[in-house]
Amino acid sequence: MKFARLGTLGSEIPVLVEDDRYLDLRPVTSDVNGDFLESDFVSRVASARDAGQLPELPDADGMRIGAPIARPSAVICIGMNYAAHAAESGSEPPTIPILFLKTPNTVVGPNDPVTIPRGSEKTDWEVELGIVIGARAAYLDSPADSLAHVAGFVTANDVSERAFQIEVSGGQWSKGKIAPGFNPTGPWLVTPDEVDHQALGLRSFVNGEPRQDSNTSDMIFTVEHIVHHLSQYVTLEPGDLILTGTPQGVALSGRFPYLAAGDVVEIEIDGLGRQRQEFVAWEARR
Repeated sequence: MKFARLGTLGSEIPVLVEDDRYLDLRPVTSDVNGDFLESDFVSRVASARDAGQLPELPDADGMRIGAPIARPSAVICIGMNYAAHAAESGSEPPTIPILFLKTPNTVVGPNDPVTIPRGSEKTDWEVELGIVIGARAAYLDSPADSLAHVAGFVTANDVSERAFQIEVSGGQWSKGKIAPGFNPTGPWLVTPDEVDHQALGLRSFVNGEPRQDSNTSDMIFTVEHIVHHLSQYVTLEPGDLILTGTPQGVALSGRFPYLAAGDVVEIEIDGLGRQRQEFVAWEARR
């Protein structure tokens, strides 16, 4: 199944996406949030759909696409999870997952504009596979237990400010990851049965020119390994979002310029949809 949220910021309507039809989920849930995702949501939605209880949402094609999940309690990220990206960053591939955090207000719609932070000269893009948690996970016994705690997968752009991340970080990466809007997510939440999550092509483009082109099969740490590993240190809650790392081809490599106002970034993952963001200059609020 594919789930989305359509409408203005803060008033998104949850929908089931079936081909070119958008079925209103409000008879089943008020939102695609943790309570919904831990409630055997696939069976509930299938039963309501088959009973004719989910009407088509009128004018859905013209509505803004929001993030496919409501604001998560946590956004947990894995760094340097592709060997070639580690190499272009000047680092050896990690032997254990590298962890950093983003704030919930980074999660925005897949096509929302992204503001370049005040003073930034090194804003960068990162296409990533996102994992959405569907059942609480703590101290899982093995990686084989992980998928039972996964609601689905999303396309995500782990937007980064490299000077904040590296040069003035004090050794922690999150400072370059947490500007508002720095995590465009979606367009869909796709359930695990719909995709082969360790064999997905993922790509990025800047102003129509290709940048990243890789496959999740190149991950150093698999989805199952990541969820199991994280569960040894943090209790993952339904609705939480995990970003799994980005492949080579970012501006940090030195091969491409960093983003400037007016640049357009597009990213896509096979089966999970495509995003498009225009990057805009920061302006003081009046």
